[in-house]
Amino acid sequence: MAEPISLAVIGGSGLYDFPDLGDRREHKLVTPFGNPSAPVITGTLEGKEIAFLARHGVGHTISPSEINYRANIFALKMIGVQNIVSISACGSLREDYAPGDIVIPDQIFDNTRDRARTFFGNGLVAHVSVAEPFCNRLSGQLVETFKMIGSHKVHFGGSLITIEGPRFSTRAESNVFRSWGMSVIGMTTSPEAFLAREAEICYSVMAHVTDYDVWHTGESPVSVDMVIKVLHENTSLAQTAIRKFASMLIPDTSCACRSALGSALITQKDLIPVETRKKLDILIGKYFK
Repeated sequence: MAEPISLAVIGGSGLYDFPDLGDRREHKLVTPFGNPSAPVITGTLEGKEIAFLARHGVGHTISPSEINYRANIFALKMIGVQNIVSISACGSLREDYAPGDIVIPDQIFDNTRDRARTFFGNGLVAHVSVAEPFCNRLSGQLVETFKMIGSHKVHFGGSLITIEGPRFSTRAESNVFRSWGMSVIGMTTSPEAFLAREAEICYSVMAHVTDYDVWHTGESPVSVDMVIKVLHENTSLAQTAIRKFASMLIPDTSCACRSALGSALITQKDLIPVETRKKLDILIGKYFK
């Protein structure tokens, strides 16, 4: 296992342009699940070792449904990442979560269909607990970071529904999601959050509200231009938040996220195929010595 890296940020490539990111390195990693979306960039920021990964690839060339989520999370595990902050665009399904606001959700509803959701299978069964799908400790520290910055309204809580994409919702779908009690809608948090839990990495989402989806009367339907406009405006905010968050981040090796597989693995050691054990050793090694 590599030396621990305090924090990884998954988001757009524009987030990497920190003028004070020291000792910048590029890692072209290959995982048992294929290649991640882009090379992982590491460096030092506020005295902490930080990693960055462009979820959609350099230049945003990978659709939400085409992202190799398993390779992305596994690559971060390979280099010793302990905490992940995912930066995502989202649509609001609530009147009080307005475009330009930041949401740190505490629940997720997976409405995707075509994505690989687990590292396990092929002779090894694991049922990981995700009743609380985001790390409460990490999310709480993220909220405190935005309160200290004070420039944007931040909401702690709410359910994020992940749709398959890449298309936006119909009005009927948007209104159904609202009737279910969903707060924000996006295309990438599932299965990213679940894979992070299987990898025993603490994970939280910094969701930037870009629009009101298509349910809101009197508003134009969501468009790519809307999303890009808000994300460009918020790039500086996200960088400020990451810098501040990195300086305040309190590591906690006792967090329950860090031992999520302890009660999830079922298959007996001697029944696990050798190739499966080799493939997943970085995840299960401490449990199947």
